[in-house]
Amino acid sequence: MSIALQLLFTGIGIGAVYALVALGFVLIYRATNVVNFAQGQFAMLGAFGMVITTEGLGLPYWLGILLTLAAMALFGALFNLGVYYPLRHRSFLPVVISTIGASILLTNGVLATYGPEPATLPGLTDLPGLNFGGLFLDSQYLAIIAITLVLVVLQYLFFERTLLGKKLQATSQDKEMASLLGIPVAGMIMLTFVYSAVLGGIAGILVAPILFVSVGLGAQIALKAFAASIIGGFGDIPGAIAGGLAIGVIETFGAFYISVPYKDAYAFVLLFAFLLLRPQGLFGEKVSQKA
Repeated sequence: MSIALQLLFTGIGIGAVYALVALGFVLIYRATNVVNFAQGQFAMLGAFGMVITTEGLGLPYWLGILLTLAAMALFGALFNLGVYYPLRHRSFLPVVISTIGASILLTNGVLATYGPEPATLPGLTDLPGLNFGGLFLDSQYLAIIAITLVLVVLQYLFFERTLLGKKLQATSQDKEMASLLGIPVAGMIMLTFVYSAVLGGIAGILVAPILFVSVGLGAQIALKAFAASIIGGFGDIPGAIAGGLAIGVIETFGAFYISVPYKDAYAFVLLFAFLLLRPQGLFGEKVSQKA
């Protein structure tokens, strides 16, 4: 039982990172009706931002976090202006291809600038973990779970209790109607990209001390986060969170009880099962279309 609880705790910790990136996928999809395949690279940039500010420039950890998140917010705005905005009146396919191209550009840009060697980053806290009998709660995983929980609660309050949050929801539901009601649709979409970039940066900051910081970090997280958003019900915010946690737990248990080398495959086995048996996902609804 203690081993199972330990694996569950670890799986929830890593699954929380997938959930944050999956939220970025969902938010941009709801605002623009396209999938941003560069969302995983946002996490990579956040992780490298921490390496540069703390390890390279020697800045305090808290200051590195603030500077990295500020840079990610600026990057989200530039990404919107450079990748989405010029193609906003085109069909979804050119925009999707544009995000894929941006993903490749970011990966190779970081590779050319920083090199292929992976970097390491210290944890968010130097505090020791907690022991409960045979269960050890690592402080880094506790920080990840706590920060993710706080972000989810704040996001819920923002969307449900603030006027700006309701404007964002109205934009995601019907951009034309929102525009007729006087809502600045372009500004709301810009804000969505900024927020998604910050979410990706936070995910990168949280996962960097656990995994090596490398150019492959973004693709590794993005694939599982995208699978999580589909498993939860694409376009559904609670589904993205549930899907991310489910993938984190399943791959952790699978690595321990089945095989470590195949750890990254378990998410896609789960995705295949959902596409076969419940394609609308956990929280999605069936949609009928006439041929």
